[in-house]
Order: sequence, then C-alpha cells, then structure tokens
Amino acid sequence: MDRPPTLGLILAGGLARRMGGGDKARIRIGGKTILARVLARLQPQCSGVILNANGDPARFAAFGLRVIRDGVAGFPGPLAGILASLDWAAANRPEVKWMLSAAADCPFLPRDLVFRLHQGLVEQDAELAVAASDGQSHPVIGLWSVSLREKLRHALVVEDIRKIDRWTARYPLATVEWPVEPLDPFFNANTVDDIAAAERLAALDGG
Repeated sequence: MDRPPTLGLILAGGLARRMGGGDKARIRIGGKTILARVLARLQPQCSGVILNANGDPARFAAFGLRVIRDGVAGFPGPLAGILASLDWAAANRPEVKWMLSAAADCPFLPRDLVFRLHQGLVEQDAELAVAASDGQSHPVIGLWSVSLREKLRHALVVEDIRKIDRWTARYPLATVEWPVEPLDPFFNANTVDDIAAAERLAALDGG
C-alpha cells in the first residue's frame, strides 16, 4: 500500500525528573545523541520532522528542526505537544493529513513504523493507530489525524484529559505489534540504568 504523506513529531517536552532534569534526547548512546538516533529512524519515513520541546529552543539548534512549544500551560503531558504540533501542521503543512508522534527517548524505533501503522489503520478499519511490543501498547508512539485536532483541544483544555489512552479510547484504534527480538524497538531511556542498557542494545542495532 502507498504511505500517505506523514509529518513526524518527536516529543521532547517532558521534564526528565528520573534523570535529574535536562534533556534525555541529548544524552549520547554509542557516540550519538538519542535525538540523532530518533531522527535517523524517522526522517526516511516522514514528510518532514518537527520537535515538541519547551524552554529555550536554541539548545536543539544543531539538529535543524522546527521546535514547537506546548500551547497549553503547566506541562499537561504529551497530548499538549501533540495538539500544538497538529495545529502547526494544519497551518504550515496543509497537504499533510497525518502525523506520527514518537518519544524523544526511544533510540531504536522501527524503520517500518509509519508504513505499518498506516497499514494497521486500513486493515483494522480504525481512525487512530498506536504501536505495541511484548503485549504492551505504547500510546505516545502513534498516528494522528490532523482533522481531530479540535476534538483533542476540547478534551485537553475543557475536559482536562491528559492520558493519551483515555483520548484514543474514544475512537476506533488500531494496535500494531512489533517483535522484541533481537531488541524491543520501543525501548526507552528513562533512567541512568536504561542508558547503560541502551549502550549494549546499540551494538545489537548496528552501533
């Protein structure tokens, strides 16, 4: 099947409390920042990539990405970053009807992520799609229709819905499973121990 034009969104708006603050995406694994690894996976699959991050955008200048800050105050979670980015897509990339979101701390994302999520939408007759591995869904890694942004705004701003799976439960949802051998492609680096594990996994993933 053809893959519709899809904008990539890297979500880096979190506070990284378990790392003692700072940007997890700029931590190096195997000599490359996690963000560089995420970009290398997403750019070949997407019609452009943007970054959701709060604070001074200059710290990401080396990556050459458009940085979108949350439009809803108070760090209400990834839905705020998704909403702000859907708004940006509607205003600046009107030809793009779909957006893929992925966490900035997942250095080993699948190279067929966009293709298989779109495939899941069609095969499961769904409106949204999320990735899964080892029987667990990963709501942050999903496919979003730009047409749903006003409904998302109402849910986030008026209803104070902050968990992605509470929002996606309102729609027919495709869940697409990936294998976890030789490594889980949705491994995320949340702690200092995770960084050490990621160094070992990077060798399995080709460095």
